[in-house]
Order: sequence, then C-alpha cells, then structure tokens
Amino acid sequence: MATEVLMPKQGNSVESCIILDWRVKEGDPISIGDVVCEAETDKSTIEVESTAAGTVLKLLFAAGEEVPVMQPILVVGEKGEKVAATTAPPEKPVDSQDATATVASVATAEVPKQQPDPVATSTGTAGSGGDLHISPRARAVASAAGVDTVTMVPTGPKGRIIERDVLEALKGREPLSPAAKEALVNQALQAPAQGTGIGGRVLVADLASAGAGKSTTGQLSVPTDFPGPVSEVVVKGVRKVTAKRMHDSIATTAQFTMNAYADASVLQSLRARFKSSDPELGLQKVTINDIILFAVAKTIRQFPYMNSHFLGDKMRTFEHVHLGCAVDTPKGLLVPVVKYADNRSLKQISDEFKRLAAMSIEGKAQPDDLTGGTFTVTNLGAMGIDTFTPVLNVPEVAILGVGGISMRAVEDAEGDFTFIPHIGLSLTIDHQAVDGAPGARFLNALCRNIATIDLLMAL
Repeated sequence: MATEVLMPKQGNSVESCIILDWRVKEGDPISIGDVVCEAETDKSTIEVESTAAGTVLKLLFAAGEEVPVMQPILVVGEKGEKVAATTAPPEKPVDSQDATATVASVATAEVPKQQPDPVATSTGTAGSGGDLHISPRARAVASAAGVDTVTMVPTGPKGRIIERDVLEALKGREPLSPAAKEALVNQALQAPAQGTGIGGRVLVADLASAGAGKSTTGQLSVPTDFPGPVSEVVVKGVRKVTAKRMHDSIATTAQFTMNAYADASVLQSLRARFKSSDPELGLQKVTINDIILFAVAKTIRQFPYMNSHFLGDKMRTFEHVHLGCAVDTPKGLLVPVVKYADNRSLKQISDEFKRLAAMSIEGKAQPDDLTGGTFTVTNLGAMGIDTFTPVLNVPEVAILGVGGISMRAVEDAEGDFTFIPHIGLSLTIDHQAVDGAPGARFLNALCRNIATIDLLMAL
C-alpha cells in the first residue's frame, strides 16, 4: 500500500520549507531513514529522511517549491503500484486542526438551516463582542480561525452572532497556518484575505499590526525601461522573513537610539592576556564580542526592565537573560540565542556563541537555537563602524549595537588631553516600553562595566 512521506515539522514557528534539491527520483528504491531531499526553512537547511520503505512512486513537488510542514512531499510503495489520483500537492493546504478546514468545505455548499441558539438574556448592543451576544459554538469557530467577531453581521435571535455568521465572514478567506493563528490570538494583529503561502495560505509574515497602513514592502511601481540588462531575484527564505520583520519592527514600535563610548583600555588588555594564555585554559579564542556579551548579560540583571517583551497591553519581564547575537551568514541575517547567559561564565558564553554561530553559518542551526531571545546584540565593529542604529528584534524592548574601537581624546585633571581607546555602543529602545532616562542609565552602567570588565568578572 502506498505511503506518503511528509515534510517534517521544524519547531513551532516554522510554517513551510523550500525544497532545495531532491536526493531521490521516481523509481528509486528507498529505506526508512534515507535522505530524500534537502530543504530550507526561514532559518536553516535540513535533510528530510524517509519514513517509509519501498520504491519512490511519485515526487509531489519540484525543487524550488515551498511546502507547508506536515504536507506530503512524495509517495512510497511497491514497484509498479498505482498512485491514487487524489495523491497530489494540495492547492490550499490546511492544518487538520484548523477550524478553517471546516469552513472551506462549508463555503462551497449551502449553509444548512440551523435551530435558533439559546437567546441571550442581555439586551446589550449586538456585535459588541461580549460573551452574551455570540453562541459558544460560534465563539469556538471564530477563535480557532483567528477572526474578529466585532465586525460580523449577526443573524441569530436578538442580534446574536451564531456559527453561520462566522462561516459567512470566513468565506473567501484563505486558511491560517498554526503559527499565524497563534499570533492572531496573542497579539493585536489582523489577517489579510489572502496570504503569501502556498494556495494563498496566511502566514505569520502576512499579519499586519492592527490599525497599521498597507505594507510598503509589496510590489512597488517602477519604470519599465532601463538601459542595459536587468536581473530579478525572487525574495524568499531568510531574506523575505527579514524584510517583513524589519519593516514591521519599524512600523509597530517607537524606536529611539542613543550612543555612548566606553573606555576599552582594560577590554583590550584582557583580550591580549587571553590570546597569550596557556592553551589548556581554552581562553585564546575569547573575542572582544564575547566579552561584550558577558558584560551585557551581567549588566541586564541590574535593569530587569531591559530584559522584557512589549506585548501591546502588557509587559513580559524574564528572570533570566537569553541573549541573541546577530550573525552574518550566507543565507542572510540570523540571530542565535545563548540561553541563560546571565548564569554562564565568560568562557561558557564564548564557547556557546561560537557553536551557535558556526551552526548558523553552515545552515544547520535548529529552530530552538534561533528563538527565545530576551535581548539582542549586533556587532558591526569589525567593519569599521563606530555607531549605528540597530533595529529592534520585536517584541524585545531593546537591542545593543556594538561598534569598533577607536582612539578618543580624554581630558585629565591637569587639563591635558590623552588619547584612549574607546568602543562605540548604540542602544535602541522601544519608547513604548522604556523611557529615555532608564535606557540611558542602563547604557551608562554598561559603559562602566566594560571599562572595569576585570572587576565585573570577579563578581
């Protein structure tokens, strides 16, 4: 009997994968555990293994196509076995738990006549969204589909919203991915009628902040005549996700950047000592960036409001520091997260970040390696940048930009000037969550801790 091999789920945030290349072709013998294809998520590259043994009867997608997770990608069976006509990539993939799966079937048929729902005892305004003006079943369907009931036209007794009203509102709307549905429930977002996923499926990246204007990241009107050859590349994968997240970050937050310089004399001296230390200590590869990560993790413990997520109507503050650090990879920008950085030594932070950075660059980072951050650090110092304006990694309330080390004139007690190495720091905060003065206090404390990093390590 033919068996379908599914695109495996890759963490809670991954909605789909792009098949990069097939390792098998139709007619090939295959065993359980054999790699059938290489696929790319928005964060990493994975090898998909077969969950069935037999002969490859049919490949359901071509290389380069995007496939929702938990959807069939190929069919395995006995050699010569016929593949059922129904075995084909779905035009509109729907998660089996999505309430919109029921909606899709109902939308093509006549809505059955229903018995009146129990009449609400309240005489409040219909469609107000209150519990007394929507039936329990209608509320469950609306919640599962991530649809707002406030704007629905009620047809139930005394202006009550019933199930058929929810189904009517969902007609023509494409199904939501599980991650998009969860985002709708937990954040003040709106879903478009059609998304950018396969078959128009609505993904997290398609969700727009409530009240925000139409995204400007779509197609732009440009002149059609240009001298010379022109090439076009489809925006997808990490680039597509980064574009959407950066735009949404700017559109939904009140970003404010402040710059400062920290005395880097001790920082450079400590780095030199590590570099010439006994190899058995394992400190020779500790970098300036590692030391900055250590200083940030320890400083944040004094300023818990900097270790928070802003969720619109509430702030979520975390007990431990899970430190993200931006990494430039061949696929684009990735932010692996050093979990429990506040509990780690400098060497532990250095070792863990190097492991995560290498995995990210090689395309082998797992979804759990790239999620769960509470504060982010991004470093452009190696590229000769002193200060810059880092963009918030929402819903985090702050991000630190690290610049290069340069000589700056400092006046001593006698009025003479001495040139001392300083490192540039740029702190962007979400002014919705953190005011300028508290942000400045954190940045000043960080500068002091970097200037006396040897003492901070002794605490």
